[in-house]
Amino acid sequence: MFDPYSIREDFPILRRTVNGHPIIYFDNAATSQKPRSVIDAMKKFYEENNANIHRAVHTLSQEATELYEEAHKEVASFINAESYEEVVFVKNTTEAINLVAYSWGSRLNPDDEVSVTLMEHHSNIVPWWTLSKFRNFKLKYVDVKGDGTLNYEDLEQQITEKTRFVCVTHVSNVTGVINDIKRISKLAHENDALLLVDGAQSAPHMPVDVKKLGVDFLAFSSHKMLGPTGIGVLYARRELLEEGEPFLFGGGMIKDVCYVQNKGDLDVSWNELPWKFEAGTPNVCGAVGLMEAVRYLRRLGMENVYIHERNLALYALERIEEVGGIRVYGPGKETERCGIIPFNMTGIDSHDLALLLDQFGIMVRSGLHCAQPLHQRLGLKSSVRASFYIYNTREEVDRMVDILNNLSEGLKRH
Repeated sequence: MFDPYSIREDFPILRRTVNGHPIIYFDNAATSQKPRSVIDAMKKFYEENNANIHRAVHTLSQEATELYEEAHKEVASFINAESYEEVVFVKNTTEAINLVAYSWGSRLNPDDEVSVTLMEHHSNIVPWWTLSKFRNFKLKYVDVKGDGTLNYEDLEQQITEKTRFVCVTHVSNVTGVINDIKRISKLAHENDALLLVDGAQSAPHMPVDVKKLGVDFLAFSSHKMLGPTGIGVLYARRELLEEGEPFLFGGGMIKDVCYVQNKGDLDVSWNELPWKFEAGTPNVCGAVGLMEAVRYLRRLGMENVYIHERNLALYALERIEEVGGIRVYGPGKETERCGIIPFNMTGIDSHDLALLLDQFGIMVRSGLHCAQPLHQRLGLKSSVRASFYIYNTREEVDRMVDILNNLSEGLKRH
């Protein structure tokens, strides 16, 4: 059985207190906490296996290489990629999206179009906006409805035979809305467009199968799914990686570099996949940590992870509605969503509310959450965001609601 209370025992940081209160960590959409097994796996690597990869024949290098390649295979299996060759390790989701933009998007012409939605994280808007200024293609913005859900009718109207990329988040990092990627994939591919999915909020929280979803590119980060910071994933279909040009150049991504004297120039060929896109010394220890994080999540079962978070979110929505002066944003309880709840309290700034909650050990996000266009579309200057994960409980939600009730009553008195 999925038991968040026993899961909590695996996370050392949850034993801490802040301002004399036990930590209640509700900022999981920003980054998750790490289980002891991930911490130990990374410690073991540095103590026993540390070496550079793909560069030496000695024992440590061979061991490090095997671990690094095993991590690719584990991640490929986690998302049901065809093979580890379709999994490129990068720094984070942001770098993965930039890799797509500059390795494939740089070929776009003034007659081409790219569609992004107004619910995107800045990382899936700004790279395309910047590239459009150089390549002069048309960037189109798909509307979002007042409840934070995607306007599919507008999407259908905007995608045409000129569309080359459709860029969409799988799960909104503000509202927890889950987009229908299968539907979007069908629409994109009917118009010969490529589909880039930001999976930063889906890969950690729900089953993700790149084949069933029909995505061409999927980007996500280790640090949001129990793993370390500094490593992320770009999945891309093999044929796209084979014909794509690298984003970074140098050691590791090269197969041959030969100086041809009669030409007075170099003959250069790229390495095999996925190393062709992994220039320089990679974050080997980060890959080891990510691999252990994936194994931890697979032991829990991603369907169980999703069910736990959805049930907790539904419970939280019911309890928060009891608090006077609270307004919750996003869709109603009937809409499929992940464990993210944005809200505000009348009469208090979102940052001030977050600071007050922190005084009681309750840690939430406040501000624009790197999604300013969505906040503008919803008519918000900012919001407080509570986001849940595998180790959060109903008792923690109750504690937050109690504090919010006390704050609300205090505001009324003043």
